[in-house]
Amino acid sequence: MKRAIRVLVVDDSMIFREVIARAIAADDQIEVVGTAGDPFEARDKLIALRPDVMTCDVEMPRMNGIEFIRRLLPQVQLPVVIVSSANQAVSEAMMAGAVEFVKKPDPQSTRSVETFIHALIAAIKAAAAAKVVPPPAQRRTVEPIETAAPTIPVGAATRQLIAIGASTGGTEAIHHVLKHLPASVPGIVVVQHIPPGFSRMFAERLNQMTAFEVKEAATNDEVRPGRVLIAPGDRHMRVKKVGGVYRVDCFEGEKVNGHCPSVDVLFESAAKTAGNDCVGVIMTGMGYDGAKGLLNMRRKGARTIGQNEQSSVVYGMPKVAFELGAVEKQASLEFIPQAILKML
Repeated sequence: MKRAIRVLVVDDSMIFREVIARAIAADDQIEVVGTAGDPFEARDKLIALRPDVMTCDVEMPRMNGIEFIRRLLPQVQLPVVIVSSANQAVSEAMMAGAVEFVKKPDPQSTRSVETFIHALIAAIKAAAAAKVVPPPAQRRTVEPIETAAPTIPVGAATRQLIAIGASTGGTEAIHHVLKHLPASVPGIVVVQHIPPGFSRMFAERLNQMTAFEVKEAATNDEVRPGRVLIAPGDRHMRVKKVGGVYRVDCFEGEKVNGHCPSVDVLFESAAKTAGNDCVGVIMTGMGYDGAKGLLNMRRKGARTIGQNEQSSVVYGMPKVAFELGAVEKQASLEFIPQAILKML
């Protein structure tokens, strides 16, 4: 029988700690090995209990969760799930190395609490499958881009659209790619599996930290050079062409492959609308969302890139895409910007 995931719950609210601990322990795949009220107590329990995953609040006494993660991860390669209200600090925590995040519920709403517990259990399971990857600056940079299956012939030499999909570990990975691309590249559309509220903050943070204009997408936004459109956390996003100009539609819909927004929805629209005018990139994440859409993109003549196993926090989505034959080039995270530029 598979061993249960050992979890340490860190939150300054004693009541909320107990609510989380009892709720997630009801899942037979999770064992709560301890709780802590602040990072100093958590540090001692990490050493004594050796959990597989830690859930961590951001706003805490003595040391906030962001600083704790920054100090912790270089010493203990432990997957961290951020559990917090929707505020700008959450984006900073993700950039610091947390692999998943779940928004705290409205305590007055039973439905909100139930939704939160389901999301937290899923996030813990995703985090348990993740590996904590050092920041790109700390990795070796001698690794060449790896070639996958034979290239499908393409027609156009210049492409006007870049479509990116990611999930667990994707916030840091997307930041790295954008940071190392010039703002002169074609317009970029991104689906990152992300809760409502966080997508806007994620976009605002990337807008501050990169050379691009980055915004949470809205229907009819134009896809143009120097701009990055991030799908809203509760809406699918697809690409359309109006009068020779690429634009996006953002719309409510049922989950696809368990997600809204879904990478497959974006990639399928790019295959249909852009064809060989596009570069598709599938990055770190659990599951298989985006694999079939990327395959259709490649069949339509798009150039396609998949993140490799060594640099992925979770080698799920890019693995499935690679095995389907959807990935033309496989590359480590630090070489993905270079691969995109070559394909343009």
